[in-house]
Amino acid sequence: MLAQRLKHVAPDWAKEASRPVFRAYGRATYAQRPLPEFLIIGTKRGGTTSMFKYVNRHPNVLPMWPGVENAKKTHFFDQNWDRGTAWYRAHFPSLAQRDRVEERTGAPAITGEAAPYYMFHPLVLDRVRQTIPDVKIIVLLRNPVDRIWSHYHERVNAGVEHLGFVEALAAEDERLAGEEQRIRSEPGYYSERHDFCSYQARGRYLEHLGPWLDAFYPRQLHIVRSEDLYADPQKTVVEVQRFLGLPEVPPPTPHRYNYVPANRLDPAVRTQLADYYRPHVAALEARLGRSFDWEL
Repeated sequence: MLAQRLKHVAPDWAKEASRPVFRAYGRATYAQRPLPEFLIIGTKRGGTTSMFKYVNRHPNVLPMWPGVENAKKTHFFDQNWDRGTAWYRAHFPSLAQRDRVEERTGAPAITGEAAPYYMFHPLVLDRVRQTIPDVKIIVLLRNPVDRIWSHYHERVNAGVEHLGFVEALAAEDERLAGEEQRIRSEPGYYSERHDFCSYQARGRYLEHLGPWLDAFYPRQLHIVRSEDLYADPQKTVVEVQRFLGLPEVPPPTPHRYNYVPANRLDPAVRTQLADYYRPHVAALEARLGRSFDWEL
């Protein structure tokens, strides 16, 4: 009852003040909260936030507890693994909430989260397979040259990248040196450098997606070309609804979330990056048996 009353508190400060109450209630009722049915695992700057918000507009998709609109990730599989599955389950809707949705719509309710670091983090795959082996996984892949340029500008706009673009790429190997090994040897360790400074590495998609393809059945993975989401979000989201087993509901007028404007990439640098990524894209296309039609 207290949780229901708090849901109607409008001011942001009141929502923040209520979070500890929601979290305590969620932990106390975790056994009544099933694990999520879907994950959106990346790529960074590939439209994961937009896709998550579009999917969550469906009447049969419940947001994470306590239903805060901007909540899209728990960081459980990358940063909070040591908290345990009870902590994780506390973030998701209860069986009673799901039942109410099914009574209202005539179809089951589902829930999920989105975290673009999940595909890249070296320990997440095994943790997901251990915790939710039947989960459905959505992957967005963007032209790697456009992705890396957007990634860099996001970091600059956040005030944490002070090197020029070419200098940041040159510094990547030094910045990441030893970070993956430390993550693997210290499971509780979180590396901001591995998460945020992995500009070129994040675009070598098959290196990070390949193990997921090996670990899960094809029916559990849905790979979306980010450019399709940008060009025709309604068609792309309906395809995701089908993949998730949801009744098809045309999404509302789309809005591109987390858009970061960027200047035009120097043509010479773009050519160098295209040459760098071309063999990686070819290997990805060969593995998936599809063309991404990226200009490289």
